[in-house]
Amino acid sequence: MSTRVRARRGEGERLREEILRVAEELLVESGSEDALTLRAVARLAGVTTPSVYLHFADKEALVQAVCLRSWNELRERMHAAAASAEDPFLALGRCGHAYARFALDHPVQYRLLMMRPGSPQASATCFGHMVDGVSACVSAGVLRGDPKVLALGLWSALHGCVSLLIAQPGFAWPEDLDAFIDDTIRMAGLGSALASRLPRRTIPAAATLTTELDTFAARLTH
Repeated sequence: MSTRVRARRGEGERLREEILRVAEELLVESGSEDALTLRAVARLAGVTTPSVYLHFADKEALVQAVCLRSWNELRERMHAAAASAEDPFLALGRCGHAYARFALDHPVQYRLLMMRPGSPQASATCFGHMVDGVSACVSAGVLRGDPKVLALGLWSALHGCVSLLIAQPGFAWPEDLDAFIDDTIRMAGLGSALASRLPRRTIPAAATLTTELDTFAARLTH
């Protein structure tokens, strides 16, 4: 394959984007960062390997940049989900579903950024989205407590759900994954709403909890 003519001044960003595009295609097709070598990317992009090094110091820097390309889509999905409901608690649930679907739509990128050490930018972005949604719920009174602490708990539950779905695709998951994700989000959200109203470490006896919850559920249902 012939190599690309050396980029003229002002074309460096265009070349960088082309390298990222080719690298993303290679990563998604292979499903593993093992295939994402600077030499392979250079060959597919039609440039020399030193040209790739001009933009990315090493393979890890390239992997991070490729994966972070999709993170703008996560922000857009969560903003759209938050805007789709006026009620902050419902909006938070929809944001959670948007997050989960994003992870399942981009399993390779999510696994590399969120299921191994060393991706503070991705983690900070995800956590920031969660804190925004939780803060609105705290302001509305449906959740009580420190928004960051509450967001950590909800994020942990959501991340655990999607990480298992990505890491264990052959497990006997329910056929309707969207319903399963919604049920997980619902349990985490309602559980947090209740737990945030109880004194810390207070766990009512099963009989008492059952009676009170049945009464409460009946009132909400009717």
